[in-house]
Amino acid sequence: MALVVQKYGGTSVGDIERIKNVARRVAKTYDAGNQLVVVLSAMSGETNKLVAFANEICEFPDTREYDVLVSSGEQVTVALLAMCLKSMGYKAKSYLGHQVPIVTDSAFSKARIEKISEKNMRQDLADGTIIVAAGFQGVDRTGNITTLGRGGSDTSAVALAAALKADVCEIYTDVDGVYTTDPNICEGARKIDRISYDEMLELASLGAKVLQIRSVQFAKKFNVNVHVRSSFNDNKGTLVTKEDSEMESILVSGITYAKDETKIAVMRVPDKPGIAARLLSPLSEANISVDMIVQNVSEDGYTDFTFTVSKADFKKALLITREAAEEINAKDVLTDESISKVSIVGLGMRSHAGVATKMFDTLAHEGINIQMISTSEIKISVVIDAKYTELAVRVLHNAFGLSNKDVQPE
Repeated sequence: MALVVQKYGGTSVGDIERIKNVARRVAKTYDAGNQLVVVLSAMSGETNKLVAFANEICEFPDTREYDVLVSSGEQVTVALLAMCLKSMGYKAKSYLGHQVPIVTDSAFSKARIEKISEKNMRQDLADGTIIVAAGFQGVDRTGNITTLGRGGSDTSAVALAAALKADVCEIYTDVDGVYTTDPNICEGARKIDRISYDEMLELASLGAKVLQIRSVQFAKKFNVNVHVRSSFNDNKGTLVTKEDSEMESILVSGITYAKDETKIAVMRVPDKPGIAARLLSPLSEANISVDMIVQNVSEDGYTDFTFTVSKADFKKALLITREAAEEINAKDVLTDESISKVSIVGLGMRSHAGVATKMFDTLAHEGINIQMISTSEIKISVVIDAKYTELAVRVLHNAFGLSNKDVQPE
C-alpha cells in the first residue's frame, strides 16, 4: 500500500463535470490499494473573480480580510469533491487549512508554512478515508486564516506529502508535464521526462507556470518526488527529482519567460554606503520581492539604481520607492511596464563555457537589446522589451538545440 498525494489545479476542477472526472480518477487510484490525500485549488477563474471584488472595494484591501475572501474558493471545491466521492460509495472527508492544521506565519496573502500536524489525517487514512484538503490555505498562531500566495495549492500538496512522508506527490494540471519552453509560442517544444529540483526551481522562479516555486523548495528540502501530469489523459508526465549524471550532461534544459514584471529606476542616487538598503528595506518590510537589480555608478559620485518587481506589486512598490527616493535626494524615479524576462536554465551550464556568449549573440542577431542581466550557476536571465518575448524564446530554443526533431524551425 502506497501513500499518494494528488493535487488538482483550477482547470481540473473548473466545473461539475470536471470535478466528477477528478472523482473517477481519485477512485481509480484508491481502488488500486493506495491511501490517498487529494489537494484542490479553486475552480479556474474563481480566485481572480474574488480578487477583482476586493479591488473594487478599495485600491489596497486589508490583507487579513483579503485572505478570508480569496481562501473561500477552495472550500467550495473540496466540499463538492467529497460529496461526489461519498455519492460513489467511498469514505471521504474534506479538510480546510485550519482543520489540518497547516500553521503559517502572519504574512497575509504570502504566508509561509511553519508546521503541519498530520495526526488527524493519519487517523482518517488508517480508517480508509480519502482526505480532500483545501490547497492555498493556512492558519496563523492566533487563528487567522492565511493564504500561501498564487499557486499556493502546489505548496500545500508538496508540504502535506512531506509531512506524511508520502511515496509520491502527483500534480495534475492542464498540461501533461514540464516542457523545454511554452508550447503555445514554440511548436518545437518537447516534454522533459526527468528534471532536477534545482532546474525546476529556477524555471519556476523565472516564469514557468507548471509548478509554484515554494512547492519545489519543499520538494527539494524533504526529497519529495513530484510527478507533473495532466488530469485529462493517462500519459506519463515529468518527474521532478534529485539530479543525476545524465541530467548534468544536458547543457540547457529549458527556456522560460515572464511578462509579469515591471522596472523601476531611481536616478542620480548619491553613491554612498547604505543607500541600497534605504531603498530596498521599505519594500522588504511591505513583503514586496525585488527580483533583478542593476547599479550603474558615474564618475561624479552618483548612481542609477534599477530593479524589477512583479506587476501585482508595482503600484505599491512605486509609492514606497518614491518616498524613499525623496528621502535620499534622488533626482527622479522612472518606470517601464513593457518589459519581460527571458531565461535559459540547465545543470550543464556549470561545466561549459560560452553559454552566455551564445545567448547574447543569438539575441543580438535578431536586434533584441538586453536591458538587464542576472546569472546563477545554472541560469542566465535577461530583461528585454516585452514585444520581443516570443521571438527571443523561439530563437534561443533553436540555438540551444531544444526543438523537437519532428518540427523544423522556421
